[in-house]
Amino acid sequence: MAATKAPSEADAKSDSYAIAESSGQQFWFQANRYYDLDRINAAVDETLSLEKVLLIQDGKNTNLGKPYIEGASVELKVMEHRRGPKILVYKMRPKKKTRRKTGHRQELTRVMVKSISIGDKVIN
Repeated sequence: MAATKAPSEADAKSDSYAIAESSGQQFWFQANRYYDLDRINAAVDETLSLEKVLLIQDGKNTNLGKPYIEGASVELKVMEHRRGPKILVYKMRPKKKTRRKTGHRQELTRVMVKSISIGDKVIN
């Protein structure tokens, strides 16, 4: 018979996350991870704060906003500005000899999540 192990504090820390809104989209943020968001007008190594936090899970409790949690924030550090992969768009009208090929690369900002906080309490 296998013994079950109680979750340690380190496991609870890794289970903490926040869902926040940025660039009109909702993202699942975890501390000490990087994410690629749509281009943000900020300098490299600048710290940003997202105030539109919809949900915070700290490993034990879940805080759900209606629609946002008051006093909650996600601190981000801008790592670099980059471009996404190239996407090819090919349009063709059959039997008309009309073809058009274009490409697109999305402008992105890579950010690192420094901390997730609600009020004065830091979750990560």
